[in-house]
Amino acid sequence: MLITNANLEALRVAFKTSFQQAFDQVETYHTRVATTVPSTSGANIYGWLKDLPGMREWIGQRVIKSVGENAYTLQNKPFENTIGVKRDNIEDDELGQYDMLFAMMGETAAQHPDKLVFDALAKGFESECFDGQAYFDADHPTTTKDGKETTYSNIITGSEVPWFFMKAKGKIKPLIYQQRKKAEFVSMDKPTDEPVFNRKEFVYGVDTREAAGYSFPQLAIGAKTALDATSLKEARTMLREMKGDQGRVLNVAGDTLVVPPELEDTARELLLAERNAAGATNTLQGTAELLVVPYLTA
Repeated sequence: MLITNANLEALRVAFKTSFQQAFDQVETYHTRVATTVPSTSGANIYGWLKDLPGMREWIGQRVIKSVGENAYTLQNKPFENTIGVKRDNIEDDELGQYDMLFAMMGETAAQHPDKLVFDALAKGFESECFDGQAYFDADHPTTTKDGKETTYSNIITGSEVPWFFMKAKGKIKPLIYQQRKKAEFVSMDKPTDEPVFNRKEFVYGVDTREAAGYSFPQLAIGAKTALDATSLKEARTMLREMKGDQGRVLNVAGDTLVVPPELEDTARELLLAERNAAGATNTLQGTAELLVVPYLTA
């Protein structure tokens, strides 16, 4: 193949097409558990209310709920993936291998928000949320109906493979996916570009700017105990009993069980089987949706 502007343009289109077709075919999971928040700067500062806002009887003047003192900053990070195509390979028409490489680039770019979000979920036992505690923690601060300081828990401790039960339906989800820049296919493929001139290498890549973090702890339970009917019912009850400031009932109904592949069979038995191991009616059947996430594999 001759190195001409027309041929280089056709090559760029072919590589981008392979990338985009693969990108568009990827099934992603992060939107099931994370609210997508657009970003227009280097970071988003979330001045969270102390808890989920609620209604009150209007007596006298309105009670204005201002943005709380706890500011949670989520810094956007840049990510890239780059492929170099040797000039000699273009001239010799040895390009078959690159179609697969650019398809793989498209797949990994599409999957990257999943990786960010579920990495954050897995690290929720150590990483802080807006109140300064680990997202999954036993002593998140709040107040009682009488205004006294108290705490609440959204963790079930143990040493088993972690799993998660959450309220994931609705606009406000337990996690945040913050998008500053969508995945963009870029190239340095002019004969005068530095890598081409100095190294005889045409360069094509994708880059993004994005981040993942945490919403309200009251929306999810992180568990490290064995997944069984007893522990799942405990997680469900914990969400149901969640209260906000001044003891206000939040009415959080769990609807999604998130597990790694090694817990898939157990989770399916709990949520899909008509009868339990003892032959009795399975009262958990159909009570939540199952989301099996390969990114959670240890």
